[in-house]
Amino acid sequence: MGRRLIHGLSGAAVVLVSVALLSMRHRGAQETAQYPGLREGMWEKPERRSKVSPEDAMGGGGRGQKDLQVHPPEGYRTEGSLTLGDIFIAVKTTKRFHQSRMELLLDTWISQAREQTYVFTDEEDDALKRTMGDHAVFTNCSAEHSHLALSCKMAAEFDAFLASGRSWFCHLDDDNYLNPRALLKLLSSYSATWDVYLGKPSLNRPIWASETLPNNQTKSVRFWFATGGAGFCISRKLASKMVPWASGRNFLSTSELIRLPDDCTIGYIIECKVGGQLLPNALFHSHLENLQLIPPSQLTQQVTLSYGVFENKLNVIELSGPFLPQEDPSSRFRSLHCHLYPNTSWCLQAVGW
Repeated sequence: MGRRLIHGLSGAAVVLVSVALLSMRHRGAQETAQYPGLREGMWEKPERRSKVSPEDAMGGGGRGQKDLQVHPPEGYRTEGSLTLGDIFIAVKTTKRFHQSRMELLLDTWISQAREQTYVFTDEEDDALKRTMGDHAVFTNCSAEHSHLALSCKMAAEFDAFLASGRSWFCHLDDDNYLNPRALLKLLSSYSATWDVYLGKPSLNRPIWASETLPNNQTKSVRFWFATGGAGFCISRKLASKMVPWASGRNFLSTSELIRLPDDCTIGYIIECKVGGQLLPNALFHSHLENLQLIPPSQLTQQVTLSYGVFENKLNVIELSGPFLPQEDPSSRFRSLHCHLYPNTSWCLQAVGW
């Protein structure tokens, strides 16, 4: 009897992993088909770039500056008493992932930052509404994975942040694990009164795009962007400068100029319209990188983590316990959460923890 039960559970775990693998493989293929230029070189590490002066980084001549500055100028550093209450955390999702992805996030990191987190989705959901209350934002955006549908949700996120009065806007996808303590530590190193755009580029070079001009003319533009799949943060000072291109329907119009997804549009606005610059940070992670290369001893120091498919294999972080891989198969987020918050009730119930 015991052996049959164990075999049955093992078989179920294999089925779950297979379903997750196929789902994420489909998502990756869908993205590649829609935006093939963005996938070129995505697995390459961003190269170390030459430093620029604080004046250039702040916008003086920033429109022509395309080198990434790995270490921000000292002018960005601040000693302050930032709290989670100063941060607006936006999670973008869609109705079909409310159960498979959002329930995992609600059980894990969102439980530690519920008052700061807002979920932006495309369809009403009574269960999500009961859990998140008015922090569940039901947009009228399409559920498609097109650049216009994605930009529609980003516009809703951006406007909600502006209305909140908070100091920082941080965007995440529904396959990200956010470590609120690591985020707070990172943002405490900067001032929201400076132009700050933090995230991780998925390419090792700026992206080129064709910007639509009047009279059927176009021009080539070149800029860095932080991939939305790893999450990114923008200071209020910089966000206020983005309003003419990013607020309301302006975001969709701007997205149409370059016909690229929402995260690319953010980078385009900041670097080509405002004159700002991406400050790359290695503590953000997306499913577009090999997550198994992150040392287990450093996992609790990362700001964001993710999961997906890498070289046709399930791409998840590697760490021990408290749950076995077959008990926490698709992401390892529950085990990570228990390392960060060991007093969580369901962590205490885990065998041997």
